Amino acid sequence: MKQFAKITTALTLSLALTGAFGMAVSAEELTGAAAADADTSYTIEDMLTYAIQDEFNAKAEYAAIQDEFGTVRVYSNIEKAEDKHIAALMPLLDAYDVAVPAQPDPAGFELPATLAETYAIGVTAEVLNIGMYEKFLAQELPDDIRFVFENLMKGSENHLAAFERLDERVGLGGTAGTGALAQNGNDSATRGNSSARSANRGVGGRGR
Repeated sequence: MKQFAKITTALTLSLALTGAFGMAVSAEELTGAAAADADTSYTIEDMLTYAIQDEFNAKAEYAAIQDEFGTVRVYSNIEKAEDKHIAALMPLLDAYDVAVPAQPDPAGFELPATLAETYAIGVTAEVLNIGMYEKFLAQELPDDIRFVFENLMKGSENHLAAFERLDERVGLGGTAGTGALAQNGNDSATRGNSSARSANRGVGGRGR
């Protein structure tokens, strides 16, 4: 797990300075895992807020990818898993009197030109999310929060493995995202409206 923390620090530093897709942002605009990485200490409210933001951002970004390229099994499955992550966190926010933050608009994410390129986004997102939970689990936590954070981190490790397999397959010249994984065959289709998307992970987006 230490390797995730090292990768997380490097990636979120880059996010804090330039944003995931090169947009300069300030620390005040960061949310989710990027905001958690930029922080130096955490209250229960901080951790629950960053956690739910990151899960909201993941769901929105994976929805944005499918809005752009059509239904893709890996994304539809993980998007459903993000719903379960959110459902696990919501009772904790209620129990600890933490306000539920606004959810990002899927239309606000800047995406690459092809589906194949999005798998690297998934890898980065899940690495950052795992790193966030590692930091939180190093804190003194109530048992109910620790239990949920541990389970969410395990789920993200499974998501990371799925994205890494796809990203590696694409890198080796495979056709990940087609056939059984994509139901519309748009793995390498270039979409002209991709450049219209303006937000990114950690900037009103996931940061993970």
